[in-house]
Amino acid sequence: MVKTEDLIDAQAVAGLLRLRHANSVSTYLRRYPDMPRPVLDLGAGRPRLWLRPQVVRWMRARKPEQPRVGGDS
Repeated sequence: MVKTEDLIDAQAVAGLLRLRHANSVSTYLRRYPDMPRPVLDLGAGRPRLWLRPQVVRWMRARKPEQPRVGGDS
C-alpha cells in the first residue's frame, strides 16, 4: 500500500538530491540506471511521482564515504 504523503514530484526529488532544477531529475534517470523510477508517470508533459523512501534510500546508498577524523589508523 502506498502512503500518499510519501509521493513526491520532480521538484521534491531535486530538493532531496540538492539539484538546482527539477529538470535535472530526468538527467539523473538517464545517468543512473539504479535510481528509483517514478511510481506514477502519466506521459510527456504530465506529472511523475516518486516514493520518497525509495529516493532517500538510493541517495544514502550513493553518498560517498566521509573521511574519518581523529586517530583511527
